[in-house]
Amino acid sequence: MSSSAALPKHIHSTGDLPKVAWAKGSYVHDVDGKQYIDGSGGPAVYCIGHSNTEVNEAIKSQLDQIAHGYRYNFSSDALEELTEIIRRRCGGTMNNMVYVTGGSEAVESCLKLALQYHAARGEMSRRRFIARERSWHGNTLGALSVSGFLERKRAFEGSLLDVSRLSAVNAYRPVEGATAETVGEACAQELEDEILRVGPEKICAFIFEPVVGAAGGCVPAPPGYAKRVREICDTYGVIMISDEVMCGAGRTGVWRALETDGVEPDIMSVAKGLAAGYLPLGAAIYNDKVADAIHGKHGAPMTGHTFTAHTACCAAGVAVQKIVEREKLVERVAAMEANFVAMLKDATRDIEAVGDIRGRGFFQALELVADRKTKAPFPAERKLFMKIRAQAFENGLICYPVGGNVDGINGDVVILAPPYNVTDAELTEIVDKTAVSIRQVLKAEGLA
Repeated sequence: MSSSAALPKHIHSTGDLPKVAWAKGSYVHDVDGKQYIDGSGGPAVYCIGHSNTEVNEAIKSQLDQIAHGYRYNFSSDALEELTEIIRRRCGGTMNNMVYVTGGSEAVESCLKLALQYHAARGEMSRRRFIARERSWHGNTLGALSVSGFLERKRAFEGSLLDVSRLSAVNAYRPVEGATAETVGEACAQELEDEILRVGPEKICAFIFEPVVGAAGGCVPAPPGYAKRVREICDTYGVIMISDEVMCGAGRTGVWRALETDGVEPDIMSVAKGLAAGYLPLGAAIYNDKVADAIHGKHGAPMTGHTFTAHTACCAAGVAVQKIVEREKLVERVAAMEANFVAMLKDATRDIEAVGDIRGRGFFQALELVADRKTKAPFPAERKLFMKIRAQAFENGLICYPVGGNVDGINGDVVILAPPYNVTDAELTEIVDKTAVSIRQVLKAEGLA
């Protein structure tokens, strides 16, 4: 396969994709009988595997009672129970939430909550958001505006919010003048400099991912970075938004991703792992400071949808979170992280193109480089990430390769995000098939 060879049909359009038939645990089967091990939980969603009987029964039971009691007419047992679970798992003052049906809606609600907070305080000049390059926050126009993902934004430029953009925060690729050890402080200083340049009275919020997902490939915040960000936001009255749609709900070995950094945000988004893909569910969670201002002035958040706190979706979330808590799956992820990383390093030891393995918990990525010393990426036109995705799929592995992680155009990463309850044998299969797939593509491309 040369770099100019036609890509397999199934990565061009959904019309060419195989048709899914059924799934159980870590395995998915198509209508032709082919089996795939789900090494990335789809897009880091299916955190307890597929077709869990307990979750399915909880959803069926709720449907037998009522599928959807409109949130602005009724509360429900499912809603109230899920709220208590999230309060307990978040801890601190993160006691308030708006439920939605996905990550983009969750982020959009976070942005609106931040704006409403300042409006409630009479600070209508605070309308501007600050975000980072190599970030992904969602598909709605507000979430897309704060995202730093060129490929996914280009078609919509001209209709997006004007957002201040900071450098990506990546210890493997530190900003100019910084090292892996100093990049956190350097990038935090960028935030303060931008707040002062624009004027603190104009800044609404700073949004970031504690562990960058698709746009960067499991890039964790450097030590000390989040604490400095918290201090800077507090100094200038800026709302701190933690986007944990992908990295939250236990994916990184703690329920709140920023727990690892010892920081509580003002507002946070969560979605993918909340109901584990059994039904669509997300939430914008906000602290008591934000709640006091909003509730005191306006009575309630001015963000919500027809399907806000959808009853059956909340029931799915309750069932998933009960399993996660009862089986101590978040603790299991934390305990298995070191072994998972060691397995990845061992399996790819002979692959010169693997320049970095990084992440937290069961949220790990391998970055491919043309030269380990210079960290130069492979040319974007080779589309290595797409070819690895296709080859892995052919080998019966679902993984999550993404391109453009270096500068929005160049760069190839492979994300792995297995279920929290993956078995040792399944984890070995995921790692081995990942390494084999990468080797096969590099050899076919004449790069190994």
